[in-house]
Parts: sequence; C-alpha cells; structure tokens
Amino acid sequence: MLDPYIEAWELRELVRKREVRPREVAEFFLSRIEALNPKLGAFYTVTAERALSDAARLERMAPGEAADRPLFGVAYSLKDLTWTKDFPTTFGSKNFEKWYAPADAEFAVRLRDAGGILLGKTSTPEFGMRPTTEGGLHPAARNPWNLEHTAGGSSGGAATSVAAGLNPIAQGSDGGGSIRIPAACCGLVGIKTSRGRVTVAPDKAEGWGGLATTGPIARTVRDAALMLDAFAGGSLGDPYAAPPPDRPFVEAVSLRPKKLRLAAIRETKLSPVDPEMLAAFDSACAAFREMGHSVEVIELDPGSMLRPFPPIVVCACVGAIEIEKPELLDAAMRPSWEWGRKISATEYLNALAGLHNTARAIIRALAPYDALLTPTLTRPAPRLGTVAMVPEKVADDIYSWISFTFPFNSTGQPAISLPNGFTKSGLPLALQIVGRPNDEAGVIALAAEFEQARPWKHLRPPID
Repeated sequence: MLDPYIEAWELRELVRKREVRPREVAEFFLSRIEALNPKLGAFYTVTAERALSDAARLERMAPGEAADRPLFGVAYSLKDLTWTKDFPTTFGSKNFEKWYAPADAEFAVRLRDAGGILLGKTSTPEFGMRPTTEGGLHPAARNPWNLEHTAGGSSGGAATSVAAGLNPIAQGSDGGGSIRIPAACCGLVGIKTSRGRVTVAPDKAEGWGGLATTGPIARTVRDAALMLDAFAGGSLGDPYAAPPPDRPFVEAVSLRPKKLRLAAIRETKLSPVDPEMLAAFDSACAAFREMGHSVEVIELDPGSMLRPFPPIVVCACVGAIEIEKPELLDAAMRPSWEWGRKISATEYLNALAGLHNTARAIIRALAPYDALLTPTLTRPAPRLGTVAMVPEKVADDIYSWISFTFPFNSTGQPAISLPNGFTKSGLPLALQIVGRPNDEAGVIALAAEFEQARPWKHLRPPID
C-alpha cells in the first residue's frame, strides 16, 4: 500500500526500481480520488483511461528509458484552464462545458513525456478569475484542513488534490497569485515562475498580457523543483523567453545560500494583515536571521500596482472571450466580463504601460536585495461563500486579500509560497519569497533552507 503523501521523487525511485508498478500507482490514486473527491471538489474531470494508458506505456519501457524521465511513474494533474485535445477543457464555465481544444498545451505534452501519469483535470473558478474556487461550472474546491473554508484559487482544485494526497504534484497557473494563494491556503509549496519560464504555446501568445505563468504545486520544495524541471522551457516564437538555468532546478534544493541581504514587507495600504499571519511572518524573518542572513524591513507598497492591473486582467481574460450565453456566467464575474468588453485599445495600452512602469520601479527598489520576504496573503483561508461573491464587492474582496501576490505577476519575478505554521483554529499560514528576475534557482535554494529549518512534510490534514 502506497503512502498517499509520498513525495514525487520518492515515488519515482520506487517505480524505477520496480518495487511498485506504474499501474499500481494509477490504481491507488484513482481509488483515492473516487473515495475523497466527492467531498473535496478537487477534480472536475477524472481521466482514468488515460492514467491506465500512461501506466501501461511506462511498463513497456526499458530501464534506460525510465532513467531519462524525471517524473517516471509519478501521478499528476492538470488545471482545467489547460488545453487538452482528448478530453474537455471547460475553463470552469458553463459556456465551455463540452469544448475540446484543437491541441494539447505544450507543457502538458512535456509532463507526459517526462513519464508522468495523468489522473485528470482539477477544478477552477470560471476563467480563473477568482482567488477562491467556487461559482461557475465546477464544484467548490474545499480546504482539506477545514472543509468549510476555501482551498483558494484559481488553482484551488490543484491545491486540494495535493494537500489531500490525491496526487503528489499538480500543475497550476498564476496570473495574480493563483498558484501561491491556494498553496498558502492549503499548506503547500507553490511556485509562480518567471515570465517566459514555461511556454504557453500553442493556445495563446501570452497569458493575461504577460501576467500569467504556469508552475508547480507540491508538498515539498524538492517536488516543486522536480516538476518545474519537467516542463520548464520556451517554445520557438514565444514573445518572452527566460534564460535557461545553469543546472536543473532540483539541484538548487541542495545548495545552501551564503549570507544574503533580504528585504521584508510587513504591511500594505490595501488591507491590514491578520495578527496571526503577521506574527508567523515575523517568526519566519527571525528564522532567516538565525540562518545568517540579514533581513531589512523596507517601505514598499505593493498596492501601487492596483490601478493598472484590473483592466488588463478583465480585458485580456474575460473581455476577449466570445460568450454565446452571457446569462450562464457566474453572477459575480459577469460585471467583469461586461467591463472587459467595453475597454478600448487605448485604455488597455495605457494600463499596460502604467503597469510596466510601476513594475520597473518595484524591481529597481528591490535591486540591492537578494530576495524579498512577505506574507503570502493578508489573512488565512476564509470560509467558502465569503470572498468575491457579491458583484459590487468583487474588486475590494480580491485585492485586499491578495495584496502581496499580484504585484509580482506584473514585475515578472519568480515567487514561491511556503507553509509557515498554523492559526489557533488550525488553518495554514504562509510565507512568500520573491526572487531577482529569472532567479528561480535562488528562490528554490532559499526556500529549501527554510524548509529544513521549519519542516512541514510530516503534517497531514484531518480528512482520512
């Protein structure tokens, strides 16, 4: 019997050594999904036939072929914003309930070629527009640490699946925090990659005006780095290209950074920070100082990015989508769709210029530092049905909660969310590390050092 919380790299080694068959991996996690998904809402589409087909293909491979595949025998999931040609890509919308993409996303092909076993597609809010996963076509993704609370969004189903041991790793996407938010809510590791680190081909030239990226969600830093290695890289003709790393990202997990100069932001003008979140953040800063790094609290308001950000999101995401039946849209998201349809090209380009100028200022302010520390969110996971549900309050609800995440989609810097303790009521707290442009390796090395100092992989949510 497998441990449902086995790390991806450990599972890979068991399969490579033939101590566990790929079919056993597929059947084990499919059985767990069948048992737990109805109360969790993690998966919208379960691809059992594909999982067994992947397993059979792996079992036919020679040992030499297995050694070259970083995810050999590892079960994973795709977010249901990701193009797939053999089963529906719904975008969490009733308007796309039976839509099939003309091709697979290139990074999805890479995960298959890396030896992964695809279990299905995870729940997302409609078009990925909420920081919680509810509303629209998919069931609400519930937080395994407390089922009455959100798993976050928009990669909420992905985070629920990993936190509940339905698969070791999951693909997510992040246009304003959509990997880091659910990772923070569910006590996981989530990496927002640098702009251009992972191709978005072939379905679009860029995601959300360059704001959106693809990245991994996992229980440990090593597993997140392992998945990143499997699908990182550009595609010929991409509008952005991150420089290739000097070595595999997973090797950065074993590095121990020399004394670093770290900046820290404790507050934002957009919202007060929850006292328990702030106390945990201060404790994390103390831990970095104990590791030998300097930590300087600086005055930098991430809320300065707020003005140009929303029009780019609504225009590039929902405003550009042809909707046959607007009446089927999530009621809280319909005003955003209507606004996006009205934004002119001039308004969009002006907003994009304002965003890039503000991003430039933020990057320059952070240039003297090796990395930035912040709380990931201003407060822990709220109850389902309390955030971004009322149309008139959507913007206030969203940006007051994600004040520390969305600015770094604008700057294009890599950022990681890490577990950072729990509230008195048992909800996860989280820390964010933002790196220098294109420096995922530095972020991963520092995150791994923190993980070693404050280990969390032994923790289990109370769902079994």
